[in-house]
Amino acid sequence: MIPTLKSARVAFQGEQGAFSEAAAIQLFGDSVTTIPRPTFDSAFAAIADGAADVLLAPVENTLAGSVVRVYDLLLESDLTMVSETILHIEHQLIGCPGATLADLRSVSSHPVALAQCEKFFLAHSNLRRVPTEDTAGSVREVISRGDKSFAGIAARRAASIYGGTILAENIHDNPENFTRFVLLVPSAQAAQLASPEANKMSIALRLAHKPGALLAALEPFSRHGVNLQKIESRPIHGRPFEYQFYLDVETGSSAALNAALAEVRSSTTFLRVLGLYPSAPRA
Repeated sequence: MIPTLKSARVAFQGEQGAFSEAAAIQLFGDSVTTIPRPTFDSAFAAIADGAADVLLAPVENTLAGSVVRVYDLLLESDLTMVSETILHIEHQLIGCPGATLADLRSVSSHPVALAQCEKFFLAHSNLRRVPTEDTAGSVREVISRGDKSFAGIAARRAASIYGGTILAENIHDNPENFTRFVLLVPSAQAAQLASPEANKMSIALRLAHKPGALLAALEPFSRHGVNLQKIESRPIHGRPFEYQFYLDVETGSSAALNAALAEVRSSTTFLRVLGLYPSAPRA
């Protein structure tokens, strides 16, 4: 955690008890002030609105892949990554107090969470799946309705926040389920928060329309010993069938990274460093 951000208000997408809030607690500690926002768009606007000081946003899940809306909003915003954290995702089936698994008829949650519990639903084929906007929000709604035939799938913390009962633990299919979150601050403040341990850089770039452009943009990283961890392509809005690329690279040498980056710039029509920060420990 960055010491100067110890008392920061942290915006996240979702409701209290969401996995994003759990990630904020993991990064900042139990005393963190979290600011729930209903959508990614409103979460990205929270700092400009004066509602929060920083934003914690999920960028990828080991099973579901990249959170594409976050990538789009990153380029539309003036925010910079200064830290990351990786959260282990564990899905709990949460119902009303006094309910039992036998009482259930419907289970609600975010579509990704529902999809990650396929084996549970195959074993309980009588249960109807109900997609919702948020995991924790599904539990809040279940408890507020007081209907013992409904349950939600969310993090364990949602049960304690909303007064629910865990009816089945760890119902996810794959235990190797992790989500990576990045901490975003206004770009003007990023230099003040730079860490001497920063070894990972996230980059957005666009290529020249010529043969070998992608190779020319990636080869300098290899030649300078910079590890390319991830490459993601996204459509450029308003320019059909044209794409921009998002890269995560890692190195123990800032000189090697800067040298590679200088060469890459000459092979692109657009390049923006989205952040330089310490890589999170692998869980």
